[in-house]
Amino acid sequence: MKQENMHYDASDIQVLEGLEAVRKRPGMYIGATSSTGLHHLVWEIVDNAIDEALAGYCDDIEIIINKDNSITVKDDGRGIPTGIHAKTGLSTVETVYTVLHAGGKFGGGGYKVSGGLHGVGASVVNALSSWVEVTVYQNSKIYFIRFEKGGHTAAPLEVIGECEEDRTGTTVTFKADPEIFTETTEYSYEILRTRAQELAFLNKSLRIILCDDRPADEAEKKKEIFVYEGGISAYIEKLNKNKTPIHENIIHLMGESEGISLEVALQYNSGYIANIYSFTNNINTPDGGTHEDGVKRALTRIINNYARKNKFLKDNEDSLSGEDVREGITMIVSCKHPDPQFEGQTKTKLGNSEVRKIADDVFSEGFERFLLENPDSAKIIIEKSMTAARARMAAKKARDLTRRKTALEVTSLPGKLADCSSKNAEECEIFIVEGDSAGGSAKSGRNPKTQAILPLRGKILNVEKARLDRILGNNEIRAMITAFGTGIGDEFDISKLRYHKIVIMTDADVDGAHIRILLLTFFYRYFKPLVEKGYIYAAQPPLYKIEYNKKVYHVYSDEEKDAVIATLPDPTRVKVNRYKGLGEMDAEELWETTMNIETRILSKITMDDAIIADQVLNDLMGEEVEPRRDFIEKNAKFVENIDV
Repeated sequence: MKQENMHYDASDIQVLEGLEAVRKRPGMYIGATSSTGLHHLVWEIVDNAIDEALAGYCDDIEIIINKDNSITVKDDGRGIPTGIHAKTGLSTVETVYTVLHAGGKFGGGGYKVSGGLHGVGASVVNALSSWVEVTVYQNSKIYFIRFEKGGHTAAPLEVIGECEEDRTGTTVTFKADPEIFTETTEYSYEILRTRAQELAFLNKSLRIILCDDRPADEAEKKKEIFVYEGGISAYIEKLNKNKTPIHENIIHLMGESEGISLEVALQYNSGYIANIYSFTNNINTPDGGTHEDGVKRALTRIINNYARKNKFLKDNEDSLSGEDVREGITMIVSCKHPDPQFEGQTKTKLGNSEVRKIADDVFSEGFERFLLENPDSAKIIIEKSMTAARARMAAKKARDLTRRKTALEVTSLPGKLADCSSKNAEECEIFIVEGDSAGGSAKSGRNPKTQAILPLRGKILNVEKARLDRILGNNEIRAMITAFGTGIGDEFDISKLRYHKIVIMTDADVDGAHIRILLLTFFYRYFKPLVEKGYIYAAQPPLYKIEYNKKVYHVYSDEEKDAVIATLPDPTRVKVNRYKGLGEMDAEELWETTMNIETRILSKITMDDAIIADQVLNDLMGEEVEPRRDFIEKNAKFVENIDV
């Protein structure tokens, strides 16, 4: 119904001047004002330096976390032009930092290839910082300009000294505005380290230096230098470090057509998971796109052609599928494009149709030559693919057992599932519960309209060490697949998901933690979209039950326990019970502490970086013992409340 007499005229239309729009809606420009957005500021400035490297003018980039938690980025590129800009009447440096969409990325003359596609990076960083200082080395002079809160120019660009004739480059220091980044302004060295190393892999011979000057003790300060003459081959070597390669040489292919260059490195390992990572102009494209599609298409065709020509496949045998030929592959696909078109605001998928054929052609020629020149490696790869094909056929039979025919056929659901009555997936949640005892309490205490309970018996299979056919032979895994309703593998359809909250509910002990990581490994490997969309949670049952004077307190940490006891007038009369498992709680306790949406605590499982997640899961759950030991020794000090 329309509202009457509502005042609305020209005075209601806001025109945000300069960089005000960025401060008003920062999420539109950097995604979020959380830790993710904070670190995004660094990459906006670093990307400008990387663009200089891509153009062939920059060899060294240094990133420094300063004592006051400001960031300095230095490069030895050409330096931002210092002359007066014809359109703005300001110095070009001031224009770049105060005018949105001002940069060298639009006219086509400044950069052939660029990662900073929107041309808003520098000005956005300026808008969201308390202050920014820019120093440019150019024309034997040192130029300086400072901007203050909201991107306002403190004083015009000025010459503050002289430098060597051949010295060029730009140094930018900025401090993120705590009024914008209210959650945190503290930078994570590890987050910066991961991306800095990745950029060094993707840009052969580029030297990236990362320093952390925050610690007061000089010995605790950090400095690392990343430079890789092998480029993405060195990246593959790192990713496969704790895996067992099945052929010695890393396959490294590259080519160029129509101004578009493609580089691919790959190596097969003895595992079963395909890890393919693609990039365009150094930007990770986790959803793939035409560059990845072209390479995958060529990989499948070339392997099938080779297998038939060399009699590995008989004339009456089915061709190997893309899934078969990718089993155990680790691959990097890097495309450099002068005008990339990304699907979606977040640049997660490359859309340029012409790239598909170029990627196919470049990869086909190089990979076919590799197979012909390395028949022993070719034979190993073909045999692995054929074994995967046989397992796929066995998995198809097992998968049929997990398929629900229609929503009305309740008998197709697992017998031990206590389903909820609502059919609205948005309000429905399923608790994956450790053990029949806790499962019984959960079934009795739940809200039957929106909460489903699926008890698991024992520990599920470690999917990191098994093919899909064996995975689908596991009763507990099959029950989860059937209950979720999405199918698995190439049949996965997220629109058929029956619950928008999948809650792992395990005991707060070592066994419970192990079951949780086994489940997370399974979800990440075979239901990754559910993790990406935030549908996976971990329940947080209380650690202690405190009883005092007929009053009960449930607390979730040792610190909380001590704080509660400190408030009680007579601690000698306090009874403290450490829960050993969910099965110790009756239905009412489990409901109130762990399942009631009004009082419970749930931890959402998120995935900021798929490459890091892959490596951590491989280290923790893979065949190699050494990386698992190293990980535990490195991180044990951060773990509390371990029952031995």
